[in-house]
Amino acid sequence: MMKAGASGVNPSAERQEPYPRPMRVIGLMAGTSADGVDAALVEWPDDGAVRPFRLEGFREDPFEPELQDRIHALAAGRLAGAEVLRELLALDVLLAERFAASAAAVAREAGVGLEAIDAIASHGQTVAHHPELGSSLQIGDPSRIAERTGVTTVGDFRSRDLAAGGAGAPLAPFFHHAVFGDAEESRLVLNLGGIANVTWLPRGCSPDAVAAFDVGPGNVLLDGVVRGMSGGRERFDSEGSRARRGQLDEALLAELLDDEFLRRPPPKSTGRERYGLEQAEALVARARSDGRPIDDLLATLVAFTAASVARAAHDFCGGEGALHRLLVGGGGARNLALMDALRTRLPGVPVESFDSAGVPAGAAEAMAFSLLGRNTLLGLPNHLPRCTGAQRAAVLGEIAPGRDRRVRPR
Repeated sequence: MMKAGASGVNPSAERQEPYPRPMRVIGLMAGTSADGVDAALVEWPDDGAVRPFRLEGFREDPFEPELQDRIHALAAGRLAGAEVLRELLALDVLLAERFAASAAAVAREAGVGLEAIDAIASHGQTVAHHPELGSSLQIGDPSRIAERTGVTTVGDFRSRDLAAGGAGAPLAPFFHHAVFGDAEESRLVLNLGGIANVTWLPRGCSPDAVAAFDVGPGNVLLDGVVRGMSGGRERFDSEGSRARRGQLDEALLAELLDDEFLRRPPPKSTGRERYGLEQAEALVARARSDGRPIDDLLATLVAFTAASVARAAHDFCGGEGALHRLLVGGGGARNLALMDALRTRLPGVPVESFDSAGVPAGAAEAMAFSLLGRNTLLGLPNHLPRCTGAQRAAVLGEIAPGRDRRVRPR
């Protein structure tokens, strides 16, 4: 693969002449929950602008429970030492095949041949994220995706940001600023994936004024508790129905909120290494020992996520009264208990799905990586250094050329 070059003071001066037509890029996203791959086919301008853009197709391809369990076990370090590298390589290949199939399927459903796709941009599946070591690992080999589809594929977006001194995350704020920024409203964009992360968009802000960071757990502990208490028969709390029946444990909530990560100022990022399978299992064991219903634990974890978001908005996003609207995306936007908890913790602030701003909530992250991949091919920066802590703007992503060896669109 070829590294995308870093940008200079005037990155637009380095790029080639505009291409003669809009660019079609498929974005692929597999999140911390490891529950499947999202694929979004988006048409972007070919001159570096973001608008107008058009979502031509979107699909969600769930992973079977056995595959999800394998990913979680690898990420949690549950394998014997001799098995780790073999399983890492096996999943790198298997996930690449699944990503390639999802890319082909979303193009087919949109009635677009793969020969008309300019690039595939794959986030990959995160199995380790250690910014303190300057490293993050996403698997799902981009070269195999390019080989299976024949389409130039961009992957490994986090490495260049880490090399530039950043945390490798969050990367989606580049997209959030472009599509959700507003001249009249200060908005907080909340993505409720496995990990909850926010992007603060003060009204009329420039990219340099955007703040973004991981807040803490989103769905990761909720899903882990459901799997643990059901012995794997259930994978998540559908629409938050269990949490809505449960009673809040105020003492446990106070304990969860006494968390150094929540107090740490941004930029910051986290993942399953901090909020993962081990913590979920410990919470289930503790609830059973105390004789507390699991539904009470779920209600408390919902409150934990909502309180963490509200604290972040107050402490790091302009303070009380600064927020005009909260826009919510990711799988957690379907959790009615979590959405209600956010409204309770942020009284007077409209809490709405991304859909209200013209972006399907489930498609947003895949669309974000579609945009990042478009910029990689154009040689333009595709992250916000202020959000990740990188020392300078760079062009993120490594490129696996398509079958005709092109790395630039026609």
